[in-house]
Amino acid sequence: MMLTLLGGLLLGLSMITTAAAQTKGMVYYLVPTLNDEFQTGSVSALGMFLKQVGYDLTTLNADNKTEAQQSQMNDVIALKPSAIILAAVDFNALKPSIESARAAGIPVVEFDRQITSTPSDFTSVAGTVEIGHIAADQAEAMLKARNGVVKGKILQVLGDPGDPYTLDIQKGFEEKMKAFPDVKIISLPALQWEASNAGTIVSDQLLSNPDIDLIFLHAASLSVAATASLEAAGKKPGDIMMMSSNGAPVGLDLIRKGWLNVEVEQPLYAQAAAIAMFMDKIVAKQEIKPGEYDVIGLKGDLTNESWGPNIKIPGSAITKANVDNPAFWGNQKPPTDAIQPVK
Repeated sequence: MMLTLLGGLLLGLSMITTAAAQTKGMVYYLVPTLNDEFQTGSVSALGMFLKQVGYDLTTLNADNKTEAQQSQMNDVIALKPSAIILAAVDFNALKPSIESARAAGIPVVEFDRQITSTPSDFTSVAGTVEIGHIAADQAEAMLKARNGVVKGKILQVLGDPGDPYTLDIQKGFEEKMKAFPDVKIISLPALQWEASNAGTIVSDQLLSNPDIDLIFLHAASLSVAATASLEAAGKKPGDIMMMSSNGAPVGLDLIRKGWLNVEVEQPLYAQAAAIAMFMDKIVAKQEIKPGEYDVIGLKGDLTNESWGPNIKIPGSAITKANVDNPAFWGNQKPPTDAIQPVK
């Protein structure tokens, strides 16, 4: 009996060793928060795609606390993983941590939140200025359909004013809307991307600007609170047009219910897939060549910037006509084709 148990133990250890030998290494993902569907979706997508190309993933959640993420970076550096994927809570505060990791020989990948103040080994982001352009095209069409010409009042609810994601969307949106002088845009930030702040903004503006034609929110999670404020004010779906960006499931549900006219998708699956495609080169510190890359069916534009290789992937407009398309990450149907590493 003892020999049988010992044999089983040795077999088990052998299997564990073999399994360990098959993995290319551990990658740590430092996520800023798990309070919204994009962030929870990013954990699932990165884990799934990295596994396909041979890497394990461990996620650490900073709960939107800069000090916590700095501490996590220090702890992970000591573990010497194959790579660190960072979505920074605070872009400036994490700069020294990025530099410490790279000085220790650990590649650092920026996911979703671009950091330009110091070099990283790879950055994968949505085309955020382009998201603003798409939103402007949709706003132009909606205002013209409602008012006959492109005129009216837009309430733009940003996310946190320290986040380049929301600032770039604002930049893209407003630069295209400059072509329409009869459109007035009121822009206010929802601090810390807090949904309740967005709800308060909408409630207050409905009182001071009852003639708002369109509300543009920079995240679907903010649209949920905005919808609650509209309902509290006695509004029904369609009374005030509404649009948001990032493509989360709640946004798609609001389209189906008639509250949202448009959701401009942030291509979560493609952003995560791009990291998996290049992870072998990132870990091996090999050259990453600029150019256009097919990232699960979307065109990724990879450029060499002062902060390192940067791939930017466009989003697209989701409406009632195409809301059920499984390609949109908000429908939570991940791609089934395996990711192929870039050679």
